[in-house]
Amino acid sequence: MQRPRIYLDHTATTPLAPGVLGAMAPYLTEKWLSPAGLYRGARAMKRELDDARRRVAGLLGAESGEIVFTSSGTESIGLAVRGVAMASQHRGRHIITSRIEHRAVLDSAEQLGKQGWRVTYLAADADGVVDLAALEASLDDETALVSIMWANNEVGTIQPVREIARLVKARNPAIPVHVDAIAAAGYLPLDVGDLGVDLISLSSHKVGGPKGAGLLWVRRGVLLQPQILGGDQERGRRAGTEDVPAIMGMVRALEIALPAAAQQAERVGTLCSRLLEHVAEAIPGTVVTGHRTQRLPHIASFCFEGVDGEALLLQLDVQGIAAASGSACTSATLEPSHVLRAMGVPTRLAEGNLRLSLGPENTADEVDYVLEALPRVVERLRALRK
Repeated sequence: MQRPRIYLDHTATTPLAPGVLGAMAPYLTEKWLSPAGLYRGARAMKRELDDARRRVAGLLGAESGEIVFTSSGTESIGLAVRGVAMASQHRGRHIITSRIEHRAVLDSAEQLGKQGWRVTYLAADADGVVDLAALEASLDDETALVSIMWANNEVGTIQPVREIARLVKARNPAIPVHVDAIAAAGYLPLDVGDLGVDLISLSSHKVGGPKGAGLLWVRRGVLLQPQILGGDQERGRRAGTEDVPAIMGMVRALEIALPAAAQQAERVGTLCSRLLEHVAEAIPGTVVTGHRTQRLPHIASFCFEGVDGEALLLQLDVQGIAAASGSACTSATLEPSHVLRAMGVPTRLAEGNLRLSLGPENTADEVDYVLEALPRVVERLRALRK
């Protein structure tokens, strides 16, 4: 009997949502002109791109001029971190982030550090919550940027972003606060006015859109130095001809995902809660990672004692289950997750990490199958190591 194929790696990427391909199709065929031209067809494309910008701004409670289209969430984060730091260095060369950020933030911060910026990396507790007292103590007259993710893409812990923004603004209203909201989009209510931050990064392919598109919301008045040069696109903030088909697909995906966030969180959260509860019951030596209540509803992260994470993923694949260990951007390495290490998880335990991230198409029957197959796989791997 052929085994089912169950996809549980939605934090890495998602399938196209219904209607997204149709929204992209015209811009792959008859509407293929560059929006930068001065002739009639190009001007029409520019109007359609501006309309897409207005639509996504409306979803976020933003102004259309505050939206910068990028090629990915990674580029959006890099533009925010490096772009703000470089544009604000006359005010100071100090940035604050945390040790559990996505590599796009950490690598950008490391690069700035090599170029003379002072970087403060905040610690996180065993639940993955950033130390707010340390944040407050780190703020000074040289601070040019604070970048903290809204929710962690590996363990799902939600950070108190509103409190972080209030704390920073109480110290100095001029300090920009950037939030990586890529993992949270489609599951938490997203309104720029409610969060109180200054920059937000989003990625298309994490919410049912195509790869090749992302966006950065930049509050009006925030200084931003472009990181890709060679043209005046995106109001001079990001050079390069816009990938209109990918942008149109992203905007349509966000129009589907963001208004339905509460319903999606409830439905997928019910399935994920079953995983969190029953995996720990069925498999001795299981450690659930991430905050038990303040967490994204679609991510279940575990560490299993006496299990190699790579072998676990391969054996689950044989059983028809696609899963991950750590974040998608570091899964090709054999090193334990930097997030788990920052949370104080011992290396030997972190090596047995498994992340299951659910999406709209997952079902209760699929969860039942995982709950049946996973204990057998873990038991078999532990027996091989004895």
